[in-house]
Amino acid sequence: MPAKNDGPGDGATPSKSEQTRALILETAMRLFQEHGYDRTTMRAIAREAGVSVGNAYYYFEGKEHLIQGFYDRIAAEHQVAVREILARETDLEARLAGVLKAWLDIAAPYHEFAVQFFKNAADPDSPLSPFSPESAPAREEAVGIHRQVLAGTRTKVPEDLKDALPELMWLAQMGLVLYWIFDRTEGRERSYRLAERGARLTARGVALARFRALRPLVREVHELFTDFLPGMAKALPDPSARPPAP
Repeated sequence: MPAKNDGPGDGATPSKSEQTRALILETAMRLFQEHGYDRTTMRAIAREAGVSVGNAYYYFEGKEHLIQGFYDRIAAEHQVAVREILARETDLEARLAGVLKAWLDIAAPYHEFAVQFFKNAADPDSPLSPFSPESAPAREEAVGIHRQVLAGTRTKVPEDLKDALPELMWLAQMGLVLYWIFDRTEGRERSYRLAERGARLTARGVALARFRALRPLVREVHELFTDFLPGMAKALPDPSARPPAP
């Protein structure tokens, strides 16, 4: 059962159900930061939020779904934060750097929390993994932002690469996230520098992709990831299966 989400209310004021869901999520994030993900129970979250355990489970099936709620929140806040950047910039490097740095800004308050639960998210079988089926909505939201980055740039993007490039750009962003988790510099200064330099390198790569000779390489890299990364892997034919008889 997915996490309960009643969607927006009639207007700007959240419904009581939305407020309760947000309260449970906020309480969970605080307790995860204070006590660690593994040592925080759903019972403790419910008690601290002032709701029954059954009510907590009504909105979130378990702790993993609370993290998915966190992922979804970050993705939604990022979508809002990049609107001005994407409306203002047409240069690909500036658009991508702005998007990456906006994510770092939004995630900044959760840095220590991210460090604590990373060992769970790094498990390929964990629903907390960014490649898990449970993370698909937030993942698609993030890939969609990179589609917007490419769609509004003055850099010409080859038609046959428009599907592959956003996923590769999101994978590069995941590399930035991993670096950010371990970054101990003041204000995560090195992560911001990595975002800027990564954006510059990506923009140059996309510009070079207009040369037809280089497009097969981009497609090959994309196929490598989509065939072998968990969550992105496509169904492959069974090599032992025989073709149907003529």
